[in-house]
Amino acid sequence: MKNLLLAFTALILTSCALVVDEYQQDQRKVIAYLLEDLPLPNDSEIIKVPTVLLGTGDAISGRIILKSQFSPAENLVFYGNEAPSTGWRLISSKVGEEITLTYTKGGRFATIEMTPNRDFEAFIEGNYSSDIVISVVHPDAISNPLPFEGLPYPVKPAEDS
Repeated sequence: MKNLLLAFTALILTSCALVVDEYQQDQRKVIAYLLEDLPLPNDSEIIKVPTVLLGTGDAISGRIILKSQFSPAENLVFYGNEAPSTGWRLISSKVGEEITLTYTKGGRFATIEMTPNRDFEAFIEGNYSSDIVISVVHPDAISNPLPFEGLPYPVKPAEDS
């Protein structure tokens, strides 16, 4: 009975790993197709739930959420070397503990935000990994630049002093 339980547990764990690996491989293919010219760190893991991409080819907009085993500073070097080699031009940067880079290419904008991962797992492992959020906007993604014009804005009553 004990051996059967161990075998079942091993099967479940192995199946979970295969599903996660397959998801990562499939998502990388989709992102490579939709956003073929923006490099992603090879070690990065795509986080499923908040990642969303809309459009195709040059008209893509969306957000990609990644975890990387490299620090934000190491990922800064990665993007500093790789993004220009694919035609992206750096137009803005903020470098500190948290790093924000904004690139442009062909009218599109990509903002890459890298923050240190401070979750429990990173603390236990003693590593300094990164959470990376990449937001890509196509210039035609907003058809009406003033969608809220004319809508009333509630005014809070003044407090009595």
